[in-house]
Amino acid sequence: MTGGLEKSLQYSDTVPLPSKAASLPENSVLVRVAYASLNPVDYKLPETALLRVLGISKPGIPCGDFVGTVVSTTMPGLRPGDRVFGSNDPSKGGALAEYMVLSGRENVVPLSEGENISDAATLGVAGLTAYQCLQPYVKEGSKVFINGGSGGVGIFSIQIAKKLGCIVTTTCSGPNVEFCKSLGADDVVDYRTVDVVEHLKRQGTQYDLLIDNVNTPSIYYSAHHYLKPEGRFITIAGSPDVASVISMLKMFCLPTWLGGGQRRAQFLLRKSDAEGLAKMAEWVQEGSVKAVVEKIYELDQAGEAFARMKSGRTRGKLVVKVAGE
Repeated sequence: MTGGLEKSLQYSDTVPLPSKAASLPENSVLVRVAYASLNPVDYKLPETALLRVLGISKPGIPCGDFVGTVVSTTMPGLRPGDRVFGSNDPSKGGALAEYMVLSGRENVVPLSEGENISDAATLGVAGLTAYQCLQPYVKEGSKVFINGGSGGVGIFSIQIAKKLGCIVTTTCSGPNVEFCKSLGADDVVDYRTVDVVEHLKRQGTQYDLLIDNVNTPSIYYSAHHYLKPEGRFITIAGSPDVASVISMLKMFCLPTWLGGGQRRAQFLLRKSDAEGLAKMAEWVQEGSVKAVVEKIYELDQAGEAFARMKSGRTRGKLVVKVAGE
């Protein structure tokens, strides 16, 4: 792969149906994809140098998040013609194609009547990740700090935290401060003008939960100043490369007397969860959580969409129109 995934994608209108489409395995579904959405894992995984050296990387169709229409199914409760959304395993991808096969009941959820179809494409990874970072660990009145509030996961993190009754502080760059406030954040820190760690120390707030969507280890190592002893630090940020793995091992394994952190740390890897996806869709439909889509790209513009994501300046989610509605 030369120049990154964004320069390696090739558009074709003659791709055959997935190999399993003719004879679907048990609990599987063939979907005609209307829209797909991008997540960092969609380029980080295929660009991982170690995987390529081991010969694991191979040409494929990226993206797991989708919304579309059932063509055929062996999955109980679904019929041809049903609108569905969800996410495929990141290593399998397939959503940037007109047809994809998904397996597993936890990965595919029926779409409610009247729900915005392109919005549903954004929930599989970003929405569910934010939900799983928050729902098990907070209650009414919990104080939550979210590092990175304007990106794909951050926009959902702020809104879900408020939906669950939390008091929310988040970070972003100056141009996005008002945007994060519009999502419900009670306090917004501009990381370009303020040292976030020093700000948290001076602020004096004792948080119940810290969520790092960006990968800023310094926030964890100083967390004993602003995270309650029984609190939790959760990070979702990282890459499948040697430097990132070493950094994570230090964070989770280094004892305090060798400079390690003094609070509980956790790396959260999103789990497939149909019930959680359905809850997210319910909140989006009722309007208490909104899917913020920065731009919808045409399928032959997918490379541009990945380039935009890798810029680190996106506000919300990037969606690709595949077959459309």
